[in-house]
Amino acid sequence: MEALEIARWQFGITTVYHFLMVPLTIGLGLVVAAMQTLWYRTGKDHYLRMTKFWGKLFLINFIMGVATGLVQEFQFGLAWSEYSRFVGDVFGAPLAMEALLAFFVESTFLGLWIFGWQRLPKVLHLGALWAAVVASVFSAYFIIVANSWMQHPVGVELVDGRARMVDAWAVFTNNTALVAFTHTIFGALAVAGGFLLGIAWYHLWKRRHDGLDTVDGDGKVVVGTDTSGSRGVIDHQVWLRSARIGAVVALISFAGTAVSGDLQAKLMFEQQPMKMAAAEAACHDGTGFSVLSVGNLGSQDCDDIVAVFEVPGLLSFLANGDFTTEVKGVNTLLPEYKEQYGQTLPDDPMYGERAGMSIDYLPVMEVTYWGFRIMIGFGALAAFAALVALRILRKGTVPESRWLMRLAVFGILAPFGANSAGWIFTEMGRQPFVVAPNPDPSGIDGVFMFTAAAVSPGVSLAELVFSLVALTLVYAVLLVVEVKLLFTYVRGGVASAMPELAARHDDDSSSRGKDDDDVLAFAY
Repeated sequence: MEALEIARWQFGITTVYHFLMVPLTIGLGLVVAAMQTLWYRTGKDHYLRMTKFWGKLFLINFIMGVATGLVQEFQFGLAWSEYSRFVGDVFGAPLAMEALLAFFVESTFLGLWIFGWQRLPKVLHLGALWAAVVASVFSAYFIIVANSWMQHPVGVELVDGRARMVDAWAVFTNNTALVAFTHTIFGALAVAGGFLLGIAWYHLWKRRHDGLDTVDGDGKVVVGTDTSGSRGVIDHQVWLRSARIGAVVALISFAGTAVSGDLQAKLMFEQQPMKMAAAEAACHDGTGFSVLSVGNLGSQDCDDIVAVFEVPGLLSFLANGDFTTEVKGVNTLLPEYKEQYGQTLPDDPMYGERAGMSIDYLPVMEVTYWGFRIMIGFGALAAFAALVALRILRKGTVPESRWLMRLAVFGILAPFGANSAGWIFTEMGRQPFVVAPNPDPSGIDGVFMFTAAAVSPGVSLAELVFSLVALTLVYAVLLVVEVKLLFTYVRGGVASAMPELAARHDDDSSSRGKDDDDVLAFAY
């Protein structure tokens, strides 16, 4: 192992962990804002309870996302200083706007929302939440602008070995960024939809299991109540409507990710053809989409890969919108890449001992091939589960089956898996470049950077190993904390976000804000 590999592992582990929080924060924030809007418009108590319950889970996830996200930008200077010098003139604008504009707005208005219950007028309180949520969406956009420039450099010129931005409009309207942003937002909504559906299913099942709700001869729900009265008709409406909203959001988001993903594939065909070929384990030119290919684990030799089942023409459709255009395979692309970008790393001090080493232009195909399929498979599985759930929920409750409940709860992980797999595929499929070159006319020729040149020359292997172990352990502790907090408040139900419910009898009449409502209890 060398410093470059450890630095890549560190960035990969911390980024993937952080990205677990990001889509849930964005997607759940939008849903909670919609719930509070419904409460503001209708005055119905179940929408208030939904807002407070899901809002509390949103806050737990948000603060963990902040804690883990702080590490990301520090890593650019600590482990990737050469990369920071190369892209600094480009990244400065979007990252500054993300921190100074989007994140500050998000944090400020979220604070007003947390502590503004019964203190701010309802319309201003609702506006504070929408301001925070919209700011989180803009925050994602600015980050994706920066990342998409690495995938498709535009709006720059090369000056003294550094990329200098000469067209900010081109950078911020990069077609790669616009499509990736759309794909990311729909992916975030998919996570939120699965989250709502799984947790709401658990509570509907628990009501059946506890004997609160029963079904009549037609299988329709007969809503009951417990002795304290805190789990009555309103409580049932909270979970039923949450489950239905989650299922609808999941279906809409799957359609959105499918359309935006198709656009991404077509851009990939133009901008990063090797990534496209590696995603299909396509060694030879052709039109067929590989449903299943097998090969020797760890081998980068195309002769070791055998296509078991292909769909003719489908790869051409994904790449070019028709069924006949041949997509270049690895064996065709490798000589082209070597001729255009060199067979060995340049003899330059920035490469250190790696100078003169041969360049492997083929990404790790196990990661790209299966990452692409895991992304699609988990996304489709979540959408199918949402469709089935909508049909079951027509009766107003869920079956008493424990295994079906567990399946619904574990189904929460499917959209997370799809998002993470897609992100890993996007980043690792770009290798060996940290800033990918542009083979198509819409980009800027000659602006690219090998990952081997990006790592900080002054950071030792021992220092990186220490930081990798330390960060991984800290993140593991944070993961335990977040999961424990989420489990605690999920099991506690609506009362965990509204302690006043446990202190008074719930007659299913309006339980909107009381003067003695402790906003700190809601926040923490």
